[in-house]
Amino acid sequence: GIIPIKIFLHVSKDEQKNRILDRIEDSSKNWKFSAGDFEERKLWPEYQAAFEDMIRNTSTENAPWYVVPSDNKRYARALVTEILLDTLHAAQNRPGVSGTAGTRSKAAPLSLQRCP
Repeated sequence: GIIPIKIFLHVSKDEQKNRILDRIEDSSKNWKFSAGDFEERKLWPEYQAAFEDMIRNTSTENAPWYVVPSDNKRYARALVTEILLDTLHAAQNRPGVSGTAGTRSKAAPLSLQRCP
């Protein structure tokens, strides 16, 4: 089966401002900048309301949203990794999940080696 993992990386308004300024000032990051970024920032409250509605209306027991504070990229990446690993470990303990997929994947290289 498929296990949906929905992660929302939340960046604060202050951090977004710092990242936009950094993109303007650092020539190696200019490609990330768009003039539309300024207009989009004016809509911050509307975006936040839309995100909250989306999360509230689409989070379920089997497919919850994980809202990850992302001002600190290293912390956010570590937290996302933890979410993914926890979900994978929990999936191994679900009824109906067997270890046969791992066995098949280990056997696949042997099968390919035998092919002409």
